[in-house]
Amino acid sequence: MTPSHEHRFRHLGAMLAEWRSVWQPLPFQHRRLPWTSRYPAMAEALRRLSDDEAARLQDKPFAASPLSAWLPVDELASLVNLPDLAVPGPTLPDAWGTFVGGRKWRQIQAFAPLVTPDADLVEWCAGKGHLARGVGRWHGIGVEALEWHSELCRAGGELARRQEVAVQLHQQDVLAEEASRWLTPNTRVMALHACGDLHGRLLEGAARRGTAVTLAPCCYQRTEAEHYRPLSEQGRREMAELGWRMHRDDLAMAVQETVTAPAGVRRQRERANAWRLGFDALQRDVSGRDAYLPVPSLAYGRMPDDFAGFCRWAAERKRLSLPARLDWARYEAEGVRRLGEVTRLELVRHLFRRPLEVWLALDRVRLMEEAGFRVRLGTFCERQLTPRNLVIEATPAR
Repeated sequence: MTPSHEHRFRHLGAMLAEWRSVWQPLPFQHRRLPWTSRYPAMAEALRRLSDDEAARLQDKPFAASPLSAWLPVDELASLVNLPDLAVPGPTLPDAWGTFVGGRKWRQIQAFAPLVTPDADLVEWCAGKGHLARGVGRWHGIGVEALEWHSELCRAGGELARRQEVAVQLHQQDVLAEEASRWLTPNTRVMALHACGDLHGRLLEGAARRGTAVTLAPCCYQRTEAEHYRPLSEQGRREMAELGWRMHRDDLAMAVQETVTAPAGVRRQRERANAWRLGFDALQRDVSGRDAYLPVPSLAYGRMPDDFAGFCRWAAERKRLSLPARLDWARYEAEGVRRLGEVTRLELVRHLFRRPLEVWLALDRVRLMEEAGFRVRLGTFCERQLTPRNLVIEATPAR
């Protein structure tokens, strides 16, 4: 029997709260993770993993995991096993995606058949209105689209004219109070990967006004609130009962999984991370403070040519004076060593990444169910197309 959303939400929340001491600390920021003293055998088992085994568990954290000796792997896997809501059969033609990136268009092709034209359609956070144009053209109907940036509205309007699709883009800040005028009982709002507060405001307004929604949420950490406040009454009540708090930074873990990058990009990313960890070891020794010092991001194409150059750049940004003579090779080697360890210890966080994402999505589901909506939660495509493949379909129970 498939568990109800209420049951799944309650049990996932209880497990996330129970095991927060192992998934909330960031291995990148700790020379010695707090939980390793409580679970030394688990930490050692992770450190002994081969590169191939670590890569396999990064990709499939629930499959034959050695962590099952210490953590509830099977129960977590069961709780995040959601129905496949993808609509079989034909979808938007490839030729319609001429002006859209290939991966983005395939995501639209997977998402669009779930948008039923049972009401006036509005796209929320539309960008250039690619989804609105595809859905409008597919059903032969007009679609309204809301976007904050005027240049994207202009470009999207031009694409709609070129493709002869009845899509009207409106410059609209969806966080503004007047955006609620687009939320009516006769409207279905669609949003593909609307972030944080942007989709949160949509759901809260839709719940109040009886507006149907088809939403793929994303980037839960993009919110003004420093600590997470659940959208649903059930979520607020149960977090209070569990004495559990999540910082905005904790939410980022839910969306850290990415589609496999090309080998060259992976090597650049690994080198950048090893250099950051090498600099972290250096700055702790130089400053005398055994604490992580965050360094600003730097695009891969702008990375210095060598480790010493990176450290000088980072030290300048953090106003840290470096000695004239340093053993650069030693610190660079320490960064490489630490990256191997961090990669393995982070597998614990990877195990809880999807459970956290599903719990956050269920919080949104429960908000709508508490407002009297019929709600479906599932996946709309394979994770290889996008790891952010959850979809919420909410329809007022009239």
